[in-house]
Amino acid sequence: MRLLILAAHPDDAEISIGGTILTHTLNGDEVYLLNFTNGEPTPNGTVEKRMAEAEESGRILKLQKRIVMDLPNRYLQDTIENRQKVAEHIREIRPDVLLVQYHVDQHPDHIAASELGTAARFYAKLTKTEMKGEPFYPPKLLYYYTPHFKYIPQPSFVLPFSEEVFREKIKAVQAYESQFVHKNRDIPEFLKVMGKQFGMRINRPYAEPFYTPEVLGIENMQNIIW
Repeated sequence: MRLLILAAHPDDAEISIGGTILTHTLNGDEVYLLNFTNGEPTPNGTVEKRMAEAEESGRILKLQKRIVMDLPNRYLQDTIENRQKVAEHIREIRPDVLLVQYHVDQHPDHIAASELGTAARFYAKLTKTEMKGEPFYPPKLLYYYTPHFKYIPQPSFVLPFSEEVFREKIKAVQAYESQFVHKNRDIPEFLKVMGKQFGMRINRPYAEPFYTPEVLGIENMQNIIW
């Protein structure tokens, strides 16, 4: 299976679905991560440092490839031009599953990333266009949560993972040292609480939530996790 994750900033996907990423890469699946921005400026980061941190995080999660676009941090917009740029990456990678940030969020970049990613999926299938690559429409679109609002997501489903995978997820998040020095230094404990909360609902150590506006099918009743 080939997965493509769209994220506004480096560290968005690692924080939200790092366990899912590593679960799939350990299973032999190809996971690609497309960051719309490099995440700078921030109080304690530089472009060079953020890229080095992203590389280390990707190594821990065994990403097939990370692509960092040059769209502006803090000013990300869902424009026609940006849709076409993202759609060209979708055409090149041709994922089985496209994962996009959920739109209910306080961060303007996250909201724009949700709208941009959703629209780019549609644009990727267009014919009679000047976009590079052959038309392609990712068959599955899923949303993951990166909210700055203080609320508990009500997901369509959750994906479980082990204690060992959770420890590697935390390492991947902590690779972003510039972002977790001051007010965000307690994020490992936050991720542990959230991961266990969703894991408890299906009697697993940890899990991460996802949303889909479409009906989600299952192969058989035997594989339902309670």
